[in-house]
Amino acid sequence: MSEYHYTVLFEPAEEGGYVATCPALPGLVTEGDTLEEVRAMAQDAIRAYLESLRKDGLQPPPDKKLALDPVKEEVSVAIPEPA
Repeated sequence: MSEYHYTVLFEPAEEGGYVATCPALPGLVTEGDTLEEVRAMAQDAIRAYLESLRKDGLQPPPDKKLALDPVKEEVSVAIPEPA
């Protein structure tokens, strides 16, 4: 049995609970009502992601270690109204 380690980001969800993403595994997103629940959901999602890669004959990607803390800021964008 192989063991893999991945960095997971946990963010509070607007509607309550938490959302988890994994930078090394594009498209992997899961959620849970509590941190404990979302951690378990993230483990299940990562396991399924890696099993899918293996089934397709692909190698699991390496973890993307975050060298620095993420930066949170608001960005404004203006879009012209249609004519």
